[in-house]
Amino acid sequence: MKRPEPLPPAARRPEPEADESGLEPIADEPAARRGLASLLPFGRPRAEDPEPGDEPDGPLDDPESEAEPEVADGGLLGAWRAERRRRRLERSEVRRFTARARRRRIVWICSIGAVVVLVAGTVGAAYSPLFAVETITIEGASALDASAVEDALSDQVGRPMPLVDHSEIKADLVAFPLIETYAVEIRPPHDLVVRIVERTPVAVVQSDAGFTTVDAAGVALSTSDQRPDGLPLADVEGGPSSDAFAAAGQVLRALPADLLARVTTVHATTPDDVSFDLSDGGGVTVRWGSTEDTAEKLATLEAGMTASPPDTVSFYDVSSSGVLVVG
Repeated sequence: MKRPEPLPPAARRPEPEADESGLEPIADEPAARRGLASLLPFGRPRAEDPEPGDEPDGPLDDPESEAEPEVADGGLLGAWRAERRRRRLERSEVRRFTARARRRRIVWICSIGAVVVLVAGTVGAAYSPLFAVETITIEGASALDASAVEDALSDQVGRPMPLVDHSEIKADLVAFPLIETYAVEIRPPHDLVVRIVERTPVAVVQSDAGFTTVDAAGVALSTSDQRPDGLPLADVEGGPSSDAFAAAGQVLRALPADLLARVTTVHATTPDDVSFDLSDGGGVTVRWGSTEDTAEKLATLEAGMTASPPDTVSFYDVSSSGVLVVG
């Protein structure tokens, strides 16, 4: 940048002429102010406003030139310093405009890290001995020996909760024919609960081996030499595995407990020909028919037994829904 040339010497003002009164004229007002300011201890000379028509010989200073000082001529060190200053300013601007993105990224990284640590800690604790099976509880067993079931499932003791083998539990419970259904519940930190629904015996099947107690599905529960009390004898075509026995077992399970206790024998040749004998009146037969409309047939039978007591009739026929035949 070219330096401005020195200002020319100021033109000498003509001395003021004396007035006719003999007094010299007072100096111009700006000069008087300057003289007064120099006499006062707190006075500061104020830059005079340029006279109209007075223009500086050199160019005015550019604000940008003040903000960015010129590098020394031919100085490599100055150029390096200016470049470093420029880079520092660029980095500060980049950091200022990317601060929000950095904060958001830090929040995401911290959140994901916390979730990963939590999941890893939970999985590690679950598969550790801290959550191993120590106690097996059997619920719902009445006719079945609960301690025998616990002994059969003892191989699950000591296993972590997630490693409990349900297929092994099923294989161990199959050995107990009294179990109809079961459910396994894991109660951390150390309890394994097995809920059992036992099969309900509905009839007795006589064979060469003796008297076998069966449920409504025809599953053999136990066998003895003597006929068990309180269960009817099944006289069914095809045996416990036939469709006729499945229909007879469904009818027996639908009977009220007081009526089921009075049934002595159940007969069935087909699924649509189910009948049973009662101990009332020396042996009254009830012809039931199929397993359809069970509730309506029960209501019809109870009304017929009230109107015609069992000791006065030999059979009740409710095979047709809503129709009672007494003989």
